[in-house]
Amino acid sequence: MASTPRPGLSLADTLRLGLFQACLGCLAVIFAGMLNRIMLSELNFPGLLVGGSLAFEQFVAPARVLFGQVSDAHPIGGRHRVPYVLFGTGLFCTLAVLSIPLIFQVGRLLQAGNQPQLALGMAALCGLFACYGLAISLSSTPYLALVIDRTSEQERPRAVGIIWCMLTVGIVVGAVLISISLRGLDGIVDPAAIEPALLAFMARVAAAVFVLTLIATWRMERPRGAAAPGEAGAAAQGREDSVSLGQAWSLITSTRQVLLFFSFLVLFTLGLFLQDPVLESYGAQVFGMPIAATAQLNAFWGVGTLAGLLLAGLWVVPRLGKLPTARLGCRLIAVSLLLLLLCGLTASVPLLQAVMFAFGIAAGIGTNSALCLMLDLTLPQAAGTFVGVWGLAQALARALGKVVGGGLYDLGKLILPEAGSGYPAFALVLFVELVVALLALVLLERVNVRQFREDTGRSLERVMALDLG
Repeated sequence: MASTPRPGLSLADTLRLGLFQACLGCLAVIFAGMLNRIMLSELNFPGLLVGGSLAFEQFVAPARVLFGQVSDAHPIGGRHRVPYVLFGTGLFCTLAVLSIPLIFQVGRLLQAGNQPQLALGMAALCGLFACYGLAISLSSTPYLALVIDRTSEQERPRAVGIIWCMLTVGIVVGAVLISISLRGLDGIVDPAAIEPALLAFMARVAAAVFVLTLIATWRMERPRGAAAPGEAGAAAQGREDSVSLGQAWSLITSTRQVLLFFSFLVLFTLGLFLQDPVLESYGAQVFGMPIAATAQLNAFWGVGTLAGLLLAGLWVVPRLGKLPTARLGCRLIAVSLLLLLLCGLTASVPLLQAVMFAFGIAAGIGTNSALCLMLDLTLPQAAGTFVGVWGLAQALARALGKVVGGGLYDLGKLILPEAGSGYPAFALVLFVELVVALLALVLLERVNVRQFREDTGRSLERVMALDLG
């Protein structure tokens, strides 16, 4: 049952609620950018270990379904959403701070080559990032449910659009914060000097995130009487997004069009994020950029993405349509990846920054149109289920992107001639990402919205008979 009436959200309240999403964007830059670079370039972690450990944050994404059901059925103090948001935020802020000493301890074990302790340290690192992902899921799932609780169907597109933009703003702000706060580390390569500076920085960020989350959720949910146990259970079971992984797979394979679009989303997301584990190290090793400067690459990408989202929403999609705009976005992403690959031959920092901005615009256009397509390809009678399946595709791709990106980097170092900058290994990652983006475009060409609705509508009754809704 809904925990709050639907009084609507004013623009000011929507922006305030979006502060939480901005905090998630800020932390994403730190984890997917700065820590990647520290582990790869300063601590010499194997790429597969970097990508694999960070991927555990996405591997636990299916827990979102469980956390959503728990927040529906078990209110705390009469509130179904905000207590879970705050508890999860406290957990992931604590884990974010603990990640710094653990990363540097694993770095010391790698240097010492102590195999039993190293294996334990690697397992602890993967476990910490898995717990971090669970905490993110515990807070973000009830948060999105709170957005739905507080908005009508007519208000929701505006609220979701603003909150999505706040996520991008958080990415930009996070990159700028890193650039300003860690400028004193320029030229420093000694881990003993880097660790305390990073620990202090992460502690400040974690404290700020928690305070901003308190501000974002203050008085956003009024307490209501808890449902009776039987009613709560019935409400949880009756939710259409209460779907297991097995049931989700039944829907994915129910028609060719669903499988096509699911596969497109996986490849599209991989085409955007396969370079994530190595991007800042690319700037460090090939372009000679310090920690503060490589963090700015995410700012260029984030500003470009925000511009692309607005450009697509206000001008491109209304003129071209959703499917043609999605195809245009995929083509622009492929061109951007080719430029990102080629600019490494010049080692020009301004060129790299310009390419990252262009890549962001392409990503914004592609993401906006892909989100619109997701809504078009979501049948009203099973909306929660379809959204859950599309979300599963993106979470799976983000996890695979970290593992495959790091693994390709290691493979490139092994099989390709080693240049002084290590460019060939990075080039392999970017080339494979370019191929993936082109494959996503091929699949998108085969998606037919009308056929999707016809085929899926006919098979939905059969699928839902398997308790899918």
